[in-house]
Amino acid sequence: MANSGVDYVANWVFAEDFIPPSEALVHARARARELACPAPSPGVGALLEVLAATLRASSAVEIGTSAGVGAVHLLSAMPPGAIVTSVDIEAEHQNAAREALLEAGLPLTQIRLINSRPSEVLPRLANAAYDMVLLTGPKADYADRLADAIRLLTPGGVLVVDGALAEGKVPDPARRDKVTVTVREVGRALRDNEALTVAMVASGDGALIAVKRPRTR
Repeated sequence: MANSGVDYVANWVFAEDFIPPSEALVHARARARELACPAPSPGVGALLEVLAATLRASSAVEIGTSAGVGAVHLLSAMPPGAIVTSVDIEAEHQNAAREALLEAGLPLTQIRLINSRPSEVLPRLANAAYDMVLLTGPKADYADRLADAIRLLTPGGVLVVDGALAEGKVPDPARRDKVTVTVREVGRALRDNEALTVAMVASGDGALIAVKRPRTR
């Protein structure tokens, strides 16, 4: 049970601001706002870097390009030569991602931008071939992306679902709009999947972290 004496808002603000963002990330988030493009918050971005560094991830898929915010965080922590495959139907979001990577001093050879519908691209990506998957973009589409996101992960790979609290609406059972219901059901599906180890993190607008358990004999 939550401790009523704790200032959770102050804790959240402190955690979000704990790692100062680079100038390139400040600019990338500004472009994301201009494009009305969902993008990981500073707290979630720092979490992405820790996960990528821990995994020594050499390959990742970003479902929703997030104006380059997610890719900059990931590639900043991934080893040299690592590749992020980023899929988005919006060409403007991907142009912004190129700008973000260049400003961050990251080579464009490390990002594979695919300007197409994720529903058309994801089924063509190889099974169990990626160390990390970042699910962002339109939350109404999350449920349709989930099976592919899990399928793409290597054993021990990590899925991060950004915006997992849907602007704070998910915890309120009275909220029954389509986006909230979709995000809530995605959370339940991950939590109830016996092939995954799952945690909900309150950074940003919530981040669901799911680790694909290695196969057992």
